[in-house]
Amino acid sequence: MTATTIPAQRSTAVGNALAEVRRLLDAGGVSRDTLAQVAAVLERLAARPELFPAGEFPPPAENAGVGASTRYRLNPQDGEAGIALYLNSINPGKKTVPHNHDTWAVIVALSGDEHNRIYRRTDDGRRPGHATLAVEREQTVRPGAPIAFLPDDVHSIHVDGTQPTLHFHLYGQPLETLTGRVGYDLATGEVVNYNATQMRPSRNAAVR
Repeated sequence: MTATTIPAQRSTAVGNALAEVRRLLDAGGVSRDTLAQVAAVLERLAARPELFPAGEFPPPAENAGVGASTRYRLNPQDGEAGIALYLNSINPGKKTVPHNHDTWAVIVALSGDEHNRIYRRTDDGRRPGHATLAVEREQTVRPGAPIAFLPDDVHSIHVDGTQPTLHFHLYGQPLETLTGRVGYDLATGEVVNYNATQMRPSRNAAVR
């Protein structure tokens, strides 16, 4: 494999993986079992790190700040229709407020650790714009240890250590189109629009 052939081979590999994901979803619908199978597909893609060289998918610059992140869209040709695959690199120090995705999500690591806290609501939902949460479990996403979420699952991420992450993030639809994502302020209980207050735009890292 040479530098000139990597983009074409990456395009084929990504296209084949997404085609398999679509077949799994068509056959099984969105369920935890299906998402486990989707994670296995992405694990096979992650086993080919030579297709995702650092020169084409660099982490944020050190002067970008603690916890800076860069999200590369790997199937921009699909636009706003259907599933969206990103390659996400986060510098150590990143933390997010607890949030949902408003669609299903699967995260698989090529390198680096991302600690996840998964929450459950402890209030009765009767107070608009307010919620209380408790940590239900914790899991670190690293090579060989993926995680998956249904649309209403709530989690936060915490990137510690010294190494940037490089992880696949696959969603049922592009993040930029999700209007129902919400975040939760643990200190005040306030519920906010996550995309409007927390998310930066993706880059189209064209699979060319």
